[in-house]
Amino acid sequence: MKTVVVLQSNYIPWKGYFDLIHEADLFVFYDDLQYTKNDWRNRNRIKTLQGSEWLTIPVGGSTDRLMCDVEIKKSIWQAKHWKTIEQNYVKAPYFARYRELFRDAYVGRQWSNLSELNQYLICMISKDILNISTEFQDSRDYDLSGKKLDRLLDLVSKVGASRYISGPAAKDYIDPLCFSAVDIELVWKDYTGYPEYPQRFQPFEHGVSILDLLFNVGPDAAWYIWGWRDVGR
Repeated sequence: MKTVVVLQSNYIPWKGYFDLIHEADLFVFYDDLQYTKNDWRNRNRIKTLQGSEWLTIPVGGSTDRLMCDVEIKKSIWQAKHWKTIEQNYVKAPYFARYRELFRDAYVGRQWSNLSELNQYLICMISKDILNISTEFQDSRDYDLSGKKLDRLLDLVSKVGASRYISGPAAKDYIDPLCFSAVDIELVWKDYTGYPEYPQRFQPFEHGVSILDLLFNVGPDAAWYIWGWRDVGR
C-alpha cells in the first residue's frame, strides 16, 4: 500500500503538517495552485513573552498568480525574521543545537521565490532534524488534467497512491465517493490529542510554528508529534 499526501507548501508550518509528512510514503508539494493570501503560505506564528507573534514574508496581496510563481522581491525580511526568532528562543533549551541550520537558511541564503523557500525549510526540518524518510515530489513534475478535485485525483492516480491522507479542512470540497471510484482509500487526518510540551511562554498553544517545538524539546520533538500515539499500544 502506498500512502500519499498532497499539500501546498507553508512557511515554517506547525507540527501537524509534519505529522502528515511522517505518515506518508510520498509527500507531493502542490504549489501550482492559486496563491491564497491571509493564509499559512507566507506567514506563521511563534511564541513570545507578549503572546503569539506573526512572522510574515512580504509578497503582496495579489491572488492572480500561482503559489509557485510568488516572488519575494526584497530580502530585508530575512534578517528581521531571524532576529525575532533568535531573540525569543535564544534561551530555549535546544536553540543552540539547531542555530546554524536555521541561521544558514535565513542569513546564509537569499530567497526570491516563496515556494522554493517553503519547500527547502520543510524538507530540511523533515530530513535533517526529524529524521523522516518520506519521499518528496512536486506536482509540477506531472502533466495534470482537470480542475479542482478532478485534478487532485489525476495527481494521486499518477503517483500510484492506494491510500490518500487529507487534512480535515478538505471535507468542504472532497467527495469521498470520487476516491472510492478509483480504488484509493481516503483517510481524514485527526489532529486531536497532541500532548503539551514545555513551552517557554504561557498560556500553552499548539497552533504555532514547528520552530517552537524544536527549540523547546529538541530530539524529543518526534515523540510530541507522532511517537505519543504508540504509548499503551
